[in-house]
Amino acid sequence: MAAPAPDPQFVLRGARSAVHALHFCDGAQGRPLLLSGSLHGLVHVWSLQTRRPLATLDGHGGQCVTWLHTLPWGPQLLSQGRDLKLCLWDLEEGRNAVVDTVCLESVGFCRASVLAEAPRRWMLAVPGRGSDEVQVLELPSKTSVSCLKPAAGARLGMPMCLQLWQAESSPRPLLLAGYEDGSLALWDVSARKVCSRVACHSEPVMGLALDPRRARGVSGSAEKALAVWSLEGQQALQVCGTHELTNPGIADLKIRPDSKILATAGWDHRVRVFQWRTMRPLAVLAFHSATVHCVAFDAAGLLAAGSGDQRISVWSLYPPT
Repeated sequence: MAAPAPDPQFVLRGARSAVHALHFCDGAQGRPLLLSGSLHGLVHVWSLQTRRPLATLDGHGGQCVTWLHTLPWGPQLLSQGRDLKLCLWDLEEGRNAVVDTVCLESVGFCRASVLAEAPRRWMLAVPGRGSDEVQVLELPSKTSVSCLKPAAGARLGMPMCLQLWQAESSPRPLLLAGYEDGSLALWDVSARKVCSRVACHSEPVMGLALDPRRARGVSGSAEKALAVWSLEGQQALQVCGTHELTNPGIADLKIRPDSKILATAGWDHRVRVFQWRTMRPLAVLAFHSATVHCVAFDAAGLLAAGSGDQRISVWSLYPPT
């Protein structure tokens, strides 16, 4: 028989509502922090040493925070909320101030994606004004780079998840987008054209994760299967296979930075852990009592999961060697 799943290393309580976004980052003196975004619009900055919040950020008018990302220079944070705002926070020296905002044009479920282009300049992909559009902006200028709209008659539906990506073989930024019809499209952002599209799921794509090293990725949907796909020549999408799940519904997926472990957040309250190269199941973490909305890895291999039960579980599984 398989060994029973371990208990969390620790549990963070105090989010005060369902946890919908997680992101690890480095704090002062390189000490790791965990950021969480909640249903009621708060962002908590957690110390992993004291396991308590260092700060609480309130910038989304009580509306759900769906995405968090820190920029690679300085302590700056991007937070996306269902209040149609994306906030840029300055966290330097304990400051908790919104220094800029981007007004969004879609209140859907799609999380933004960011790609650093140069020091203090980055590209941001967000849902566009049209229901099937993706808007790509350059920040901090907020200049429009492109509006990616599928061809007339394509009927892909709304974009549900986004991943900006810079291939090593090309200077042109690419965007992976999962759509409401279950398909995945690879866009050339500069040319505003679809390089490749493939049908991955029969339900809306709820999340995707890309492994740039292997030019390979995985996506999940409302159905009972994960789809594994590759980017042949970093240009052509191809479905490699599917992995059946016990219960339907994937809210989020993340590949560990060392490309060895995959974790999924399930509607069935479970976190599932796989060996990424082979998709061999390693563990089912059945700690939470409500939907797991998000998962995140840090560089040292810690796994965090946020749930509708208002708790964040933190796990140490299969440490990187």
